[in-house]
Amino acid sequence: MKIGVLALQGDFEKHSLLLEQLGITPVRIRYPHDLDTVEGLVFPGGESTTLMHLIEQNAFRTPLSEFAASHPVLGTCAGLILMATSVDDSRINPLGLLDIDARRNAYGRQVFSFTDQIQLTHFPDQRVSATFIRAPKITRIGTGIEILATWKNEPVGVMSGNHMALSFHPELDGYSGFHKYLFLS
Repeated sequence: MKIGVLALQGDFEKHSLLLEQLGITPVRIRYPHDLDTVEGLVFPGGESTTLMHLIEQNAFRTPLSEFAASHPVLGTCAGLILMATSVDDSRINPLGLLDIDARRNAYGRQVFSFTDQIQLTHFPDQRVSATFIRAPKITRIGTGIEILATWKNEPVGVMSGNHMALSFHPELDGYSGFHKYLFLS
């Protein structure tokens, strides 16, 4: 199995290593035609306005939307912002893959980044460490959205169909449960 990792900017290398540990071949996606070689996609964390600019500049919007219509997609941190329906920043025109709204940097600036235990709902591990770096907050959950993880009773992991988004960085903590659940189950 080959899973793409959007490699325009951000933490794509750590996701690639996590996929390899699961026996999945990671493919760095830098051009729209690269999507033809993979069976799923990861939107990594990074700087969401920069990622959106690069998606628009490289004519990626339509190919990403078309790919997501029939393939699994996982977004972490900035990836969640890209997948949302609405974001609190006019510089970002999200892809609308999940019926959620998001607020950028809602858990604080870079200096307030933290790691804490989150509560999982559908995984064998009920609590795992999660790293939040200038993390987005899910401010609205729409129709068909399932909550997969919470932190202090706030949703930080959601899923609908074959699309999953996380406010945090499981790849930084070496937790592969979300990748495994989406791409291998």
